[in-house]
Amino acid sequence: MDTTIRVDSAVTTLINIFTVEPENRPKLVELLKSSTENTMSKLPGWISTSFLDSKDGRRVLIYSQWRSAKDIEAMRQNPEMGPYLQKIAALAKFEAFTADVTYVRHG
Repeated sequence: MDTTIRVDSAVTTLINIFTVEPENRPKLVELLKSSTENTMSKLPGWISTSFLDSKDGRRVLIYSQWRSAKDIEAMRQNPEMGPYLQKIAALAKFEAFTADVTYVRHG
């Protein structure tokens, strides 16, 4: 399944927002990319992950699609997540929340 933003109750969206000093952004993005390719993408329920960098270099947003909130919770409980989150915390402040797409309009 490709990344598609649409109203779909069969998909749960996980949003992560990272605030980072611009000089640490490349390291952060590489860490996020590595984790996505080597761990997240192999977990049950994962559909897709997209990164967005702010123009000022101070924020990175992850838009990640999962089959369910239970799959996201299982990912968070994965033993590999602890060391990964410590590495991220050394580079950036972050917050995460799950969301449902409630409106989309395509041109």
